[in-house]
Parts: sequence; C-alpha cells; structure tokens
Amino acid sequence: MSKMKKMLKYGTVTFASALVLAACGNGDVPDLEDDAGAGAGEDPDTEETAEGDVPEVEEGDTSTLMIGMTNAPDSFNPFYRPGVAGTWIQRFFYDSLLVMPTAEEFEPGLATFETEDNQTFTVTIDPDANWTDGEPVTAHDVAFTLNTIADPEVETTLGTSTAMIAGADSSGVRDEGTDELSGVEVIDDKTLTITTDSPVDLAYISEFLGFNVLIAPEHIFGDIEVSDIPNSEAATMPSVFSGAYQFVQYDTDNYVELEANPDYHRGAPSIETVYARIMNGTALITEFQAGNLHMAAGGGIGMVPVQDIALLEDIDGLVVEEHPSFNGQYMVINNERISDPQVRQAFAYALNRELTVDNLLGGRGEVLASTYSSASPYKDESLEPLPYDPEMATQLLEEAGFDFDTPLEFVVPTGNAVREQNGDLIEQWLTEIGVEVNLSTYDFPTWLSMAQDLDYDIGLMGWGHTVDPNIASYVQTGQASNNMGLSDPEIDSLIEQGMAGTDYDERFPIYAELQQHLQDEMPIVPLYSDSQFSVRVDELDGGIKEYWAGSLHDLHEWTLDSQD
Repeated sequence: MSKMKKMLKYGTVTFASALVLAACGNGDVPDLEDDAGAGAGEDPDTEETAEGDVPEVEEGDTSTLMIGMTNAPDSFNPFYRPGVAGTWIQRFFYDSLLVMPTAEEFEPGLATFETEDNQTFTVTIDPDANWTDGEPVTAHDVAFTLNTIADPEVETTLGTSTAMIAGADSSGVRDEGTDELSGVEVIDDKTLTITTDSPVDLAYISEFLGFNVLIAPEHIFGDIEVSDIPNSEAATMPSVFSGAYQFVQYDTDNYVELEANPDYHRGAPSIETVYARIMNGTALITEFQAGNLHMAAGGGIGMVPVQDIALLEDIDGLVVEEHPSFNGQYMVINNERISDPQVRQAFAYALNRELTVDNLLGGRGEVLASTYSSASPYKDESLEPLPYDPEMATQLLEEAGFDFDTPLEFVVPTGNAVREQNGDLIEQWLTEIGVEVNLSTYDFPTWLSMAQDLDYDIGLMGWGHTVDPNIASYVQTGQASNNMGLSDPEIDSLIEQGMAGTDYDERFPIYAELQQHLQDEMPIVPLYSDSQFSVRVDELDGGIKEYWAGSLHDLHEWTLDSQD
C-alpha cells in the first residue's frame, strides 16, 4: 500500500481508515461545539430577536433564506474561532481545502490532496478558485494561513490543526528560531506540499487540516502584525471571501446578513440572501410556528429545546429529524483551584446523570463515561460512567479533607434550556452532600471569557467533537480551549501518541487508555450527550444533514421552491 497513490481528487473518496470507523461505530455526526468549547450562546430577549430589524420574507420569495440560531457568533476571525457559532457562520464565506459530506467521506473544497506515503501531501488548488476581489486563491494563501496559525504570537484556537506538520511542536507552534513551518513548501501558485514529521492517519490530517482550517487571503491579512489581527478590520468586518456567500453585516445579537458570491468556483448559489437570526429556544419555536424561519442551524447553535420538539413535529410543512451526536455536555472544573482528583471524582458520584437524561432529555441522549459518545468508534464500551452514589461522594470529600465551609463558584451559561435546568439540579445534588454552591448565570461569551481567565470553580460547557478522536484542544497543556488549567503529563503523552498513530487499530488502545485516565483523574465531569435535531421547511432542498459539521458542503446548491 505504501507505493499505491492515494488520492482525494474529483469526487468522493472514502479512506480505508474511515471505513474502519464506520464498521466500528454508527458513523454519526460530530457536533463541532468542540473546535470551541461552546455549547450554547447568549439568551437575547425573545421579543427583540423575534421582531427585530430583519426584513420579512414575502410569501413565495425563493431568493431569501431565514435561519434560526440560539448562539451568537463570537468571531469572524479565521484564525481564532473559540465558539462553534462563529465557525459555522465563517463556513458560509471562507472555504476549507476539503469538505466532509459525511463522517466517513472527504471531497475537494478549495483543493485536492494526493499522497503516496501518508507523510508528504501534494495540495493542488482549484484553478477556478478566486477571492471575491478578483485575486486568485493560491498556494501562498494556504502556506500563509498555516504559518500564521503556527506563529507563537498569534491568537488562535487552531493549534491542533498544524501540530502534525513538520516544524511544529505538539501545540502547533513552529519551532523556536524559525520563521516558517519546514513542512510547508510552495511549489507554484496553485501547488504546495505539506510534510508531517512521520506518517499520519489520512482521516486525521484530512479532518484537522483539510477540513478544520479555513483559508485566509494573504493579500488582506499579510500586512497586519499577527498580534493585531484580532482587532483588525479584516477580522472584525471581513470583506474578501472565497466561499459561496459574502458577509454583509452583523446586527449584534440580532442577525448576520450574507449575500451570494456569483463567482463562487463550485457554482453560484441559487439562494441570493441569507439571514442567520439569533434568538433563544422559545423564540425559535414561535418563529417556526409563525412561518418566519426556513430552518434551524442545528448542532449546538440552533438548538430547539428537546421538550419542545413535539411542538415542531406538529407543524404542517416542517421536517424534523433526530440524529445522535458526537458532542457532549460537561461540568468543567478549575483544576488549579480543585487539584485533588478524589474531590473531582466525588463531584461525579454526587450527580444523578441518569435522571438528567431521562427527565430533562426525555431519554433522547446518553450518560457519558468520558469525552466519547456512543456515536464515536473510539468510545471504550467497557468503561461505564461512575454511578450516582452520594454516600461515596461524601466519603471521598471527607477523606480528602475538603473545605465544606467555602462555597464553590458555579457558572451556568444561558441559552440552552436543558443545561440551565441541569445546573439547578447539580446545585441541589452538591448541596445534598454538604457542598455549598454559589450559582451564577452569564451569557456564553462572558462565561467563555471567565473560563479562559480561570475565574470560576466549576461550570457547565458543551464540547463538540470531531470524527477523529483527537481532543488535544481541550485537554492538552496550554491549548486554547483548555479552560480548566489542566496540565497532566500523562494526558499530554497519550494525546501525542494518539496523533502519531497511522490507523484505527493502532490508535484505539491509546484512546481507551486516555478515557480510563480521564475517569481516574476526573479533570472534567462528563454529563450527557443529547440528540441533535435538524429542522427545515419542506420546500427547502438543503439544510442540516445527519453529519452536522459538514452540512454546508453543498450550500451553493440549496434551493427554495415556492409551494404556491
């Protein structure tokens, strides 16, 4: 096989490793709440968001698409995407090298990949791919994007996407004393090679680098100091794009307006205008009932409260589908403040997670034993969640000398009704074992800022997970989405071993060991993985797919057909 040319070119290619994934799991959808660590966002006022300044769509209008979101986008910066909502919106106007129609397939986006040894990859940019200002998309843009992500001075959440490239460390930062990644070489305007330190799993590099990285225009960002990118106009009010749509405006906490890119290299979009409207879950239901929305964004950013799904299922002309998810909800723990794993395990024993799934989710979900749900082929089925045992929890706390007199600062983000209700239950369960809790609620961007500053004791957060099992961005020392102050050499070692594996059989035992270690140390308490729901009107040919993260791969082909 080492001498057989393996290609990602001109159509769907299913990798051998991806076939193994499908055989070992159900091949369901990951929810990219992970890229960021976001589960739900702000909770804007229902009336304001439902009746804001968004133009109304006239009956029979097939040129304008209305999308409901419950998460406000937190970033338009292609190098810094801490929240899933920002990433999702950016995919409308920035392309990746590859797209993922399903959890097991990759197709060309901006480019094709070729490799003979799973170590050196030739990337060929589509000759028709241009930026919206007329400049061609080139190999220099790709090299610039990767080198910027690897710059030690840049603010980025994408280090795991460059960590496999030769010349980068395990955090994706280029080697000290170098100006560029040694593993990235531009051959000509439309061709470059990417070389890894050692052979890698084809599915891993295709997802983390090919799909997760959105290519930025060098001629726009190249003259900006990397430390100045976050506050630059290019990052906050982008104007040059390679994707199916162009950013028009963001009416904060109300809507994002997008318009079609008529020169998109994969074909001009049929729908001319898109409004991604931001509202809470209750307003989402109301707007569907009123006929003011065509679809929900799904995933962690267009969340219909599970208890309200039946209301949508009763609406004529609305298609509601339920899918399992790779994502998870967690009680994150500030490991710098709560450093004793026995105390952290006690918290897990104190929580009746089965009750959460049965009562709050109506059984539409599962209790997690680790960061891998049953959708993931890397889930260790032999590892069971710690049971609900408040007596054991109290015993562990007493043995650890826990300070019962000092309250824990417990943060619950707003916007996800089930999570908010679960926060109240967690407060109750901890109180029942003698732990005093100060519960506070904040919108998600505020909570994310607090988490990054480690300004909390415990909190609730959703992580989305990729098909590939690499969770370095959350748990590896120093990673951007490691908001727990977690620094565990054993975790770091297992993460590096897992990334170095070249196929499923080699990698699975490593991730099984990681799952056991996470349960033993309990740096986070895994709570539940809830089903994801795709909602759309039946006249929309498009919308959210079973593989949520890749749902926008055919965005330019979506159509609205009038039912008049």
